Amino acid sequence: MPVGGGAPVAIQSMTTTSTWDVDATMGQIGGLASAGCEIVRVAVPKTEDADALAKLVYLSPLPIVADIHFNASLALRAIDAGVAAVRINPGNIGGPERVETVVRAAKAKGIPMRIGANSGSLPEHLRPLAQRDTAQALVQEALEQVELLERLDYRDFKISVKSSSVPTMIRAYRMLSEKVPYPLHLGVTEAGTPFTGSIKSAVGLGSLLMDGIGDTLRVSLTADPVEEVKVAWEILKALGLRERGPVMIACPSCGRDNVGVHLLAEAVEERLRDYPQAFEVAVMGCAVNGPGEAGDADFGIAGGRETGFLYAHGRVLKKTPTPILVDELFTEIDAWIEAGMVRPKRLKLAKPAAQLMAEAAQRPA
Repeated sequence: MPVGGGAPVAIQSMTTTSTWDVDATMGQIGGLASAGCEIVRVAVPKTEDADALAKLVYLSPLPIVADIHFNASLALRAIDAGVAAVRINPGNIGGPERVETVVRAAKAKGIPMRIGANSGSLPEHLRPLAQRDTAQALVQEALEQVELLERLDYRDFKISVKSSSVPTMIRAYRMLSEKVPYPLHLGVTEAGTPFTGSIKSAVGLGSLLMDGIGDTLRVSLTADPVEEVKVAWEILKALGLRERGPVMIACPSCGRDNVGVHLLAEAVEERLRDYPQAFEVAVMGCAVNGPGEAGDADFGIAGGRETGFLYAHGRVLKKTPTPILVDELFTEIDAWIEAGMVRPKRLKLAKPAAQLMAEAAQRPA
């Protein structure tokens, strides 16, 4: 899985199982792979976890990164097991000599590393700086780690400077990106529950990605790791950086909503989860702004009390009874997919689509 060098931003997550429990860990890895995870990290705090790595590497459909802290011997065992990469913190692995031992083993096997700093575990000598400027302290620790690895003539690594503070992590990554040529692993550490964590991650990661900063990312949620992958994909899709599955546009509720657009949107979203193809669907609550606001969508519906409208590729297709509007939408989507997903050339309409739909609303079905 390429990271950096112009490759698409890679999505990763981390298992929450005990790594030594191969069956449970593989079950979770399978779920992550199905959700679109591309790199998976596993914790290796104990010898029995290291013992399981060779089997996990053999079975896993995803590249496995061994997460190592405090114990250089576990890092060496992970490298021998053939993991795709090792995550270490050179500052807590036991000193420069042990770092050198791990680096030499990684170089011999052609295994890359992830290094970097976390605002919750800055070394003692940087704590005064952290009290003044945490972002600067994160960057300083990362640069010290980079200098150590470069002295060992090792440059096959990516770097993270994570913080639970969104402004801090944004500043840190921006500063670091100006100082190093290496790939950057993005993340808001300890972001929180799915609701707050998703918002913090979208703001933090999205800001950096829009700046062209970041080569791989993890959304850190207090939840099933599959949820991390779902949020990560939505962030990349929203920025137009990656495609995977449909994108849904839905209008907010307002006084013109006489069908319960949130119910329509939920029904459509649920059914869209079964589609791997990339296309766009709009769900609107009325015929006023629906087509105008979502005219670029491949398909869309606009609801009404008794009847709604179905449209495709900027054109009104038909007026449809509201109870079967969602079913009719997916009938059209399925037929389009079966026919090869050809997007017709859009004609410039003499009247805006919103006006056409408003006029159509006055005619009987």
